[in-house]
Amino acid sequence: MKSILKLALATTMLMPVAALAQEPVEVTLWHMEQPPHRVARVQELIDAFNAANPDIVVKQEPQNWGEVYAKAPAALAAGQGPDMLFAIPDFTPILKDIGALTSVEDFVKELDEKHDFVDSTVEAYSYDGGVWAVPLYNMAMNLWYRKSVLEEAGIEAPTTWEEWRAAAEKLSVDGVSGMGLPANKQLYTDQTVYSVMVNGGATEIYNEDGTLRFDNPETVGAYEFYADLNKFSPADSTSWTWGEAEACFSSKACAMVMQFSVIATYDTQAEGDAADLGVAAIPSKDGGEHNTISYANAVMLLSKDEAKMEASKKFVSFLLEPENYGRFLNMEPGLFMPVTADGAEAETFWADPMVEKYREQIETVIDNAQNGRLFGFTSGRTFPSIAAISAQNIIAETLQSIVVSGQSAAEAVTAGQARMQEVAQ
Repeated sequence: MKSILKLALATTMLMPVAALAQEPVEVTLWHMEQPPHRVARVQELIDAFNAANPDIVVKQEPQNWGEVYAKAPAALAAGQGPDMLFAIPDFTPILKDIGALTSVEDFVKELDEKHDFVDSTVEAYSYDGGVWAVPLYNMAMNLWYRKSVLEEAGIEAPTTWEEWRAAAEKLSVDGVSGMGLPANKQLYTDQTVYSVMVNGGATEIYNEDGTLRFDNPETVGAYEFYADLNKFSPADSTSWTWGEAEACFSSKACAMVMQFSVIATYDTQAEGDAADLGVAAIPSKDGGEHNTISYANAVMLLSKDEAKMEASKKFVSFLLEPENYGRFLNMEPGLFMPVTADGAEAETFWADPMVEKYREQIETVIDNAQNGRLFGFTSGRTFPSIAAISAQNIIAETLQSIVVSGQSAAEAVTAGQARMQEVAQ
């Protein structure tokens, strides 16, 4: 017996140390928040999580939106995809359709009971009998203006389309564009056009049976108004993305813009006078309920390995804890809004110096986000073809047909629906 014990002890002593202890579970996070300060903040949170959970190692691999629609499916097909991947609603159906997603309905319900999600952020990922991602942060578009500029012109922040056009025309003096509106075939234009559509009764682009209803009088009216308002924008707005609009506003070359957030740019590149920065709901056609486009960003959990899935859930739970959540959101203060009730009250969110300085504006953004909508994800209906429609920027393409090619709004919208039907097949 003694010889057997000695042999066992000797064998154990020869075994690698790694074999004596269970290897930590490694999980990889892909996200598209590429700016270095955002990557650094995510890493700070990862480091804190890894230190508190020595049995798990989370690693981040930043990606970009221009490539991830094709890169993620290819990586997953090759068995080299991430375990967690940030998403927006029209990206998620692509991965769901290739069988990469498992419903996280029970996990979301557990988190909802603890933190209380904004209902619309969960609805954007709820369809086909499941919930396909966990909401993380919201982004809502608003109308931005300088209070002093409007006061000097003797006008108030517009609330109706008629007031909005009149304000843009009156503010277009001395080389200043009264309104900065994009007209590029790009996502930013999709967002601004749809923000006008939802304030003119054109929220739905699908019928209940999944057929398209983009071509309707309300949509035509929204495009007519947008194209008219675009006349008071800079001549190069047909090539704009978000950055050009921010720069135009910061330099006072544009009196008003529609943006998710220009707080950081305004604070660093403009005069940074918080008292002068006005944020308002996007005007509605008749001054009734004000709506906006809203993106509930989320995280998809992709691993088929049970241990990796549980580790991923633990990390997401960590991010949503109020003591961590505010720091996560403030990787870009003023842009990323909370999607939970306790997150909206978290000291870590409101204690950030930039958030403290622009608290009034950020509170307005949070309030306006309650009426957030997203094309293709409304009325509890979601149709996977919206992913192809969004990827082709057909909403923006329709606008370009009007402002660049000279088509009437009615002709352009009819052609726009035909293009949607073509890519949705």
